[in-house]
Amino acid sequence: MTDPFMINLLSEVEPWFDPNLAGGILGGGVGVLGAVYGTLVGVLAPRGKGRTFVMAMHWGAIALGAAFLVAGIGAAFADQPGGVWFSLLLPGVLLVVLMGCMTPVIKLRYRQAEHRRLQAEEFRRG
Repeated sequence: MTDPFMINLLSEVEPWFDPNLAGGILGGGVGVLGAVYGTLVGVLAPRGKGRTFVMAMHWGAIALGAAFLVAGIGAAFADQPGGVWFSLLLPGVLLVVLMGCMTPVIKLRYRQAEHRRLQAEEFRRG
């Protein structure tokens, strides 16, 4: 008599979703998010504008990336096909690493803008 648990382990796991479609949608979505984010940071941060919105978008993107990482690791441990866990891990790693590396740069740009604003205000008074 065969063990039903062993039959389940040996059978192929049904993928959670179509990895090709999900990879395209997630890749395109992360690309558009990165483009909008980069444009906003490049325009607003040197001017010292929109700090709350930019930082909320920044930390939201990191949180989204962390969620993709957790889902990708969960898919790997659930023995999902490689395309499933890879299409979750790749955008997760990209968002967490790239946005994480940008954190000190964005903070520096806002500090520089504030410093320039204070210098201009002092110059006007002085």
